Amino acid sequence: MGFDDKAKNTGEKGGGKIKEATGAATGDEQLEAEGKGDQAKADLKQAGEKVKDAFK
Repeated sequence: MGFDDKAKNTGEKGGGKIKEATGAATGDEQLEAEGKGDQAKADLKQAGEKVKDAFK
């Protein structure tokens, strides 16, 4: 996995932040939770990328 995957993960995290903020602003708890979940998933992927980079 390379730069494209890292950029995709960063974009996914940004999208999660937008979902979370939109959910909070509108009172939509499900959308807010989904945004937090997207951010967590992106963080895990980024951590995996860092581990892979450490072994290169």
